[in-house]
Amino acid sequence: MPKKDYYEILGVKKEATPEEIKKAYRKLALKYHPDRNSSDGDAEKKFKEINEANQVLGNPEKRARYDQFGSAEGMGGFDFQGRGSSDFSNFGDFGDIFESFFGTKTRRSERGTHSQRGANLRYNLEISFEDAAFGKETKIEVPGWETCPICKGSRAKPGTSSTTCPDCHGTGEIRSKQNTMFGQFVNVKTCPRCAGEGKIIKDICTNCRGTGKVKKNRIVKVKIPAGVDSGHRLRITGMGEPGELGGPSGDLYIVLYVKPHKIFKRTDVDISCTHSISFVKAALGGTTTVPTLEEKAKLKIPAGTQPNSVFRLRGKGIFKIGTQQRGNQYIKVKVDIPKRINDEQRNLLLEYAKLSGEDIEKLGEKGIFEKIKNALG
Repeated sequence: MPKKDYYEILGVKKEATPEEIKKAYRKLALKYHPDRNSSDGDAEKKFKEINEANQVLGNPEKRARYDQFGSAEGMGGFDFQGRGSSDFSNFGDFGDIFESFFGTKTRRSERGTHSQRGANLRYNLEISFEDAAFGKETKIEVPGWETCPICKGSRAKPGTSSTTCPDCHGTGEIRSKQNTMFGQFVNVKTCPRCAGEGKIIKDICTNCRGTGKVKKNRIVKVKIPAGVDSGHRLRITGMGEPGELGGPSGDLYIVLYVKPHKIFKRTDVDISCTHSISFVKAALGGTTTVPTLEEKAKLKIPAGTQPNSVFRLRGKGIFKIGTQQRGNQYIKVKVDIPKRINDEQRNLLLEYAKLSGEDIEKLGEKGIFEKIKNALG
């Protein structure tokens, strides 16, 4: 008899997350539920297969054994024929089997009638360099789900109510006992009729189509703290997907991406930029105006400043998250060499070269400004 492919039955990939498996199961269980397909015998068979697949893939331990051996069955290291396997790493499973055989322990179904917490949501938010540096309050529109306002999440049509499942009597479990040479074996499985909920809804809510949820975009106010960087996550509690059967909502995680700046580069809480000055100012000194994240600032250039010299402006960098401390701004100066000069400028430079001991006759070999450029590095 060929083995069943549980992933194919639920219509998910082998690397599907538990949330994806749970979502696929709920969708298919609602579609093929016997109460909604009373005249379709194939639907009942399909429903049982879906339940079986969910019991295996919805349980981490069973899923691991299924992925490894192609079956969720196994005795956890012993085959009851006198042969011991080489893997005894999971003694917990081995003990649970003996407890089940002798009737000393029973398990509740994985779903049962317990409420379940809603899934978390992720939202990618792009912000400017300045917003990351100084912080900002903004609003975002988050697509998602919320509890159905008509049925209040009960999934039943208003004015009606669910009834206790006659097969499991509201427990969500079907138990069967079997006497063996080792004692009494208790087999517990999810009730196929109510899908483990213990209740049956005959008249489903037409607004949410029996899911208990409806799609709705929400406007969420976000406070971005000063000093964040790309990859920083903000968590807003309770703004994720709504829970099931009265369970709490999940959380909303906002992942930030900071757009590059056209002037500044960031290193931790410090920023840096380049700034050009004339070769005259580099030689004689003076002041220059440089950009910052807020307003322009005056920077003093000492006489004889060399190309690629780095200057520091204290406290002009990024805020350290949660504090009032700021990093610094570093300015790397570049010396501009003019490409064209007039005769008067040329004569003055030649006079300077003469006073400096330069061989005037040889200056034209490369050009006087190329000589100055080489001298300045």
